[in-house]
Amino acid sequence: MTQTEMIPSARRLMESLRDIGYDVAAAVADLVDNSIDADAETIRIDVGHDREGGWIRIADDGIGMSEKRLDEAMRYGSSRSYGLSDLGHFGLGLKTASLSQGRRLTVATRSAIRGPIRIRRWDLDHVARTDSWHLEHLTTRDCPTTLTDPLVATTGTVVLWERLDRVLGARRPSGDAAARRLESAVTDISEHLSMVFHRFLNGEAPGPPLSIRVADITLSAWDPFARAEPLTRTLPPQAIPVDHAGSQHQVIVAPFVLPAQHHFSSPEAHTAAAGPHRWNRQQGLYIYRRDRLIQSGGWNRLRTMDEHAKLARIAVDIPPAADAAFRINVSKMSVGLPEGIRPQLRALVAGVVSLAQDAYRRRLTVVTDTIEPARGPAGDRSISIGDQWPTIVDVLSRRLGDHPELLDGVLVDLANIRPLATDHPRVPSSRTTTA
Repeated sequence: MTQTEMIPSARRLMESLRDIGYDVAAAVADLVDNSIDADAETIRIDVGHDREGGWIRIADDGIGMSEKRLDEAMRYGSSRSYGLSDLGHFGLGLKTASLSQGRRLTVATRSAIRGPIRIRRWDLDHVARTDSWHLEHLTTRDCPTTLTDPLVATTGTVVLWERLDRVLGARRPSGDAAARRLESAVTDISEHLSMVFHRFLNGEAPGPPLSIRVADITLSAWDPFARAEPLTRTLPPQAIPVDHAGSQHQVIVAPFVLPAQHHFSSPEAHTAAAGPHRWNRQQGLYIYRRDRLIQSGGWNRLRTMDEHAKLARIAVDIPPAADAAFRINVSKMSVGLPEGIRPQLRALVAGVVSLAQDAYRRRLTVVTDTIEPARGPAGDRSISIGDQWPTIVDVLSRRLGDHPELLDGVLVDLANIRPLATDHPRVPSSRTTTA
């Protein structure tokens, strides 16, 4: 038997892998994974705009890389082995995430403060011309100070993306439209990282709290479960067994029911809890791998999205040795649930959603009593809608259920109707209370 080694076309493969499914925020998050694996405590993301189409830089203060490790990191399909605590997974993220957004990727690293700065580059335009797998080796003299400045007095790694054709999407990369797209990218990156790495930012993950700065703003953790709100319901966590590779593992599931809008401590807190994708799209499962959020919302075919279920959010932690059972994709943005856990998880979801729907539909409860109502400056009195209130609420909920803010406003107005006349006899008072 004879064999022929079939080396793929560099030009075709590298261009094809640009469409693996990253957006700019997810691509940056994949590089933050590498920084965390390198024991970084501070990660900085900076953005610049220039005549060639702008740049994005991800710099950390981690342990850096040796020359051999740097070359291996730049290989497509790195042969590096990953430990159970590593966030890296496929050996593709650095290359595919970076080049999904721009046409040139340059990496500089330093593993000792007095040691050399090692630099490697993939340039898609060069690859297109040569159709070769030749990785460029550069010196500090060949590169802008944008790349090397963060390593002047520390160990760490700097990743520089240039010629951001996928980020800018503009015919004039140096124009105003391109600058606005970069500003929008900064917002998307900030919101995404605050969500994906919230356990690292608030100290829930092992090790010291992580600091991430985006365009000179230090990020705060975004908690999907609004646990700082007094009326958030934290339900008992459950362990669901999953069999994988001949071993049984435990999937830890922690359900939460968030408060309805008028039960939040402030309008600002309610707006913040909506999340990057806003209320309806943020309902569902929050799936974590090694404390890093992989999926933020969605029901994975356990049920459909529902306005009345938007207060239900459930944390699901993948067991460290069961990655393959959950079919995480290369961009770390979607997860497939193992068939063995679906029936038990579906039953749990149904119970949590029922509680969430109840919290949503009972936003306002009117309480009546026979105490003389307080008089306002003009001597007006509050009146009760009386026995018709349940019917009114039911009719309005059916008619305005798809417009919750309008529904709430109408109910509040009805619950606080005041008569024009001021000489009524004593009547039951009516007031809105939080249930």
